[in-house]
Amino acid sequence: QLQLEESGGGLAQPGGSLRLACVSSGSTLMYYTVGWFRQAPGKEREGVSCISTTVDGQTYYADSVKGRFTISRDNAENTVYLQMDSLKPEDTAVYYCAAGSVPILARPEAMCTTTEDHFWGQGTQVTVSS
Repeated sequence: QLQLEESGGGLAQPGGSLRLACVSSGSTLMYYTVGWFRQAPGKEREGVSCISTTVDGQTYYADSVKGRFTISRDNAENTVYLQMDSLKPEDTAVYYCAAGSVPILARPEAMCTTTEDHFWGQGTQVTVSS
């Protein structure tokens, strides 16, 4: 079984930065397309950014975070990161790491545009407020 754990959430001011990390146990993330999702109170969970299994693999970013967030992976550390810069109050949400459980989710865009057939972490809170 693939188990995921997120870390790095916290409180940031508008314009500030945070870096989230997702680590796995029981398996290696290098064999999965991995993504970050977020869910604000009363809203649906949405895909933020996803990355393929390859070193120079494809990435996907939601329009709302393009130019501000960067997803990356360190296979040696079995970790996927989300660097969040220029944070806005509307970025406030619980952020979840996810891995695609079926081959159809191999493409980052496919991974990030559905919440079905994902392995999920427990989430980490990100709050952006002055």
